[in-house]
Amino acid sequence: MLPLALALLFLISGCGANSAKSGAGASAGAGGETAVPAAAPAASASSAYADYPNRPIEYVVPFSAGGGVDLVARTVAEGLSKEWGQPIEIVNKPGAGGATGAQYALKQASNDGYTVLADNVASTTMLQAGSAAAPVLLSDHEFAARVVTDAPVFVVAADAPWKDFREFSDWAKANPEKLTWTSVGPAGFSTFAVAEWLKAIGADFSKTRMVATKGASESLPLVAGGNAVLAVHTVNETSTLVKAGKLKVLAVLAPERSPYYPDVPTTAEQGVKDLSVSWWTGMSFPKGTPQEIVKKWADGVAKLAQDPDFVAKLKKLQVDPNVLTGQEFTDFVNKEAQYYTGLATETGIRK
Repeated sequence: MLPLALALLFLISGCGANSAKSGAGASAGAGGETAVPAAAPAASASSAYADYPNRPIEYVVPFSAGGGVDLVARTVAEGLSKEWGQPIEIVNKPGAGGATGAQYALKQASNDGYTVLADNVASTTMLQAGSAAAPVLLSDHEFAARVVTDAPVFVVAADAPWKDFREFSDWAKANPEKLTWTSVGPAGFSTFAVAEWLKAIGADFSKTRMVATKGASESLPLVAGGNAVLAVHTVNETSTLVKAGKLKVLAVLAPERSPYYPDVPTTAEQGVKDLSVSWWTGMSFPKGTPQEIVKKWADGVAKLAQDPDFVAKLKKLQVDPNVLTGQEFTDFVNKEAQYYTGLATETGIRK
């Protein structure tokens, strides 16, 4: 009997030790000494977004319908909606140079991944560079992907007297007080392009006058109708009125001529060098949006850029895909912001 009792006692003690050991192991894991407990929530988090999207997505465009940001966003929305099987609804919220829509998407809407902001250079780097009290900063964004880039072009009314950009630049330098130009705001895309150009030719930017608009769809008809002298917009935004004979393109601001305006010389070809303002559009999310969702959009855009049908639709808009995602996109935006902050400070844009 004694051997049997000792055996039973040993067995019970062993079980208790094993139970205590299991409990200690669980506590250690909670304290970070093992990866198992930490991995479990991560796996749960990943699985929580496996079915994203499972309802309609709001895609906020901070400019008016019909402009470059709007048209590219609609093309992206169509492609990803088809891929994911959920509606992606464009909502235009123009105003304050893109700040109105950006504030809504980044600061008022939820960060659950169902509100996306269609970004461009004006509503991100230029917005921050143009004001010491900008309502939206780069740090408010979770950048997902840049979709396209496009070249700015200088356009005037079709019957304007200047035959080329060199002649127009000479006139602007001699008559800055007569130069009116359109922009979505004091720190808008066109503002930076005009300021950089006038700085390069030695003209007084402060004597010129901005005509405020809500975007290209409003701006370009004003110039065509003689209500402003100059507009600086992208190739894709200007093409309709140029083809209709209502606008004249004086120069393309790019290292090389645009394939869509092959007969129009660049600014550098016409003696105005070292201009670097450029246009792009992409998308971002509010801070705190799950990284799985941000990455899904980035991967989705990268996949679309390889789709011949998607590329063909962009070409109809006279733009081409030029995708950046993840850290590359974030680094690009930060570097661009540094340049534009310097330009804004030097030319008096920054307030």
